[in-house]
Amino acid sequence: MHHSRLATIVIDCQTGDIDTAARFWAEALGSAAHSLPDPSEAAYRRIAMEDSQPTVLVQAVSHSSRVHLDIETDDIDAEVARLEQLGARRIAQVKHW
Repeated sequence: MHHSRLATIVIDCQTGDIDTAARFWAEALGSAAHSLPDPSEAAYRRIAMEDSQPTVLVQAVSHSSRVHLDIETDDIDAEVARLEQLGARRIAQVKHW
């Protein structure tokens, strides 16, 4: 059997100013926002959370603002099949971290 867990809460913000959006969410959560070191991840900010809590990212997007959960698994195909059995619908494959 494969293993899955909630890994990241991603707050998608339709914004041209990711730093202001990240600062809002960081202050709302009583924390601080930090840029990610990889230049390809310039649209993201990480909110500093306690180790016992999931990672929280704020992401600048062009679509409407929303929140999504990233599930980490050691078997993507098995996890997709499991979630589809529960009633999930596959819309698009975006990115594997």
